[in-house]
Amino acid sequence: MKVNVNENLIEIDDQSNIEQLLVVLESPLKGSAIAVNQKIISRSEWARYQLQENDKVSLFQAIAGG
Repeated sequence: MKVNVNENLIEIDDQSNIEQLLVVLESPLKGSAIAVNQKIISRSEWARYQLQENDKVSLFQAIAGG
């Protein structure tokens, strides 16, 4: 299935969840924030949150600042 990640179309396996998407993207699980269709998904939900065809995923990396 295809999902849009930060304006890039990505092909992933059907039945993929957010954690599996991050593995495909080689993105760290720690320090990441995810929104799907403009709704923030808490880290505790990533393993069970099923992505759907054409979902719009926003991936953010947390950075320390002062």
